[in-house]
Amino acid sequence: QVQLVESGGGLVQPGGSLRLSCAASGFPVGFYAVGWVRQTPEKGLEWVSIMNSDDGGTSYANSVKGRFTVSRDIAKNTLYLQMNNLKPEDTALYYCTRPNGNLRGQGTQVTVSS
Repeated sequence: QVQLVESGGGLVQPGGSLRLSCAASGFPVGFYAVGWVRQTPEKGLEWVSIMNSDDGGTSYANSVKGRFTVSRDIAKNTLYLQMNNLKPEDTALYYCTRPNGNLRGQGTQVTVSS
């Protein structure tokens, strides 16, 4: 079964860190571009980051550049999003996504609040 399963969300104070995980099954993460999007009622769906399949190159939204880092573990078939210096405006439901085939996980909630 082809699917993405996110984990690692939670409540964190401003300035804190979280690492999200995205376990892929049914396909190798190294063969596809995979990344992260987030959603809030106010802003809707926002693209966060992407990792290319071939060279592992990464891109980030300006709002998270320098604070978030996307990585992958080919052996574990898992994608990660390391989020540092979190801000209240990072509060959202975070989804792992594979644009090819419009695949998305169920999401994991990140709440940044004091």
